[in-house]
Amino acid sequence: MNRGKSKDKLKSFFKRCGQDTPPFFKKLRTVGLVVAAAGTAILASPIALPAAVTAIGGYLIVGGSVATAMSQAAVTEDSDCE
Repeated sequence: MNRGKSKDKLKSFFKRCGQDTPPFFKKLRTVGLVVAAAGTAILASPIALPAAVTAIGGYLIVGGSVATAMSQAAVTEDSDCE
């Protein structure tokens, strides 16, 4: 695999993350952060919780993190990402 090409793609991704995010994706990013925080609170609770609740907390963290990361990379159509 050509390392130069993969570095260019990574640079393009970080450039996208630095550009302005559309309003819908800003809201989605906030919701993702709240969901991830709720999952973290469930996992970090000082009381013993059933295994199903603990598993749900883990899924909330993953889902919130993915939603936050993907919404941060969204840009408007007229943005130059290259």
